[in-house]
Amino acid sequence: MAIDYDEFRRFMDVMITSNKGDHFNTLGLRVERVDQRGVCMSMGYAEGLIGDPETGVIHGGAITALLDTCSGFAAATALDDLGMTPTIDLRIDYMRPATVGRMVYADAEVYRVTESVIFTRGIAHHGDFERPIAASVGNFFRLESSTFDELRREFRESQRQHRENGRG
Repeated sequence: MAIDYDEFRRFMDVMITSNKGDHFNTLGLRVERVDQRGVCMSMGYAEGLIGDPETGVIHGGAITALLDTCSGFAAATALDDLGMTPTIDLRIDYMRPATVGRMVYADAEVYRVTESVIFTRGIAHHGDFERPIAASVGNFFRLESSTFDELRREFRESQRQHRENGRG
């Protein structure tokens, strides 16, 4: 069974909005696109993300978290059903600082899948792939599908209830 991109998009939205104090919320991450090409996410500029108060540039750790999250979700699109893919290794090459005040986007794609590892590459940018802020390559665990049986059941039940209550 191949992953349903619409369902996975809803799953991602729930994952990044359900825990108000987590890093997804703190960073202001948003899902922009999920499809056969991969995942695109965004992170808005915010004072709490500034790494250098003199220049106002976003901290590199926020860019890393954006690329890691986007790449991990991209890796999960290679699964047969809803699930998660923990990070094994992530390499980030920083090419330039993010421009003060601008939205940062991350695009990630899967380029190889083995029995136990999913390989991704990603890029952080301001909308121009030719002027990247950073590039990444990552390796993510491909866990047994049964690991996420309860998570899938709970998510799908919540979505069913949401639809029945006229909210989706």
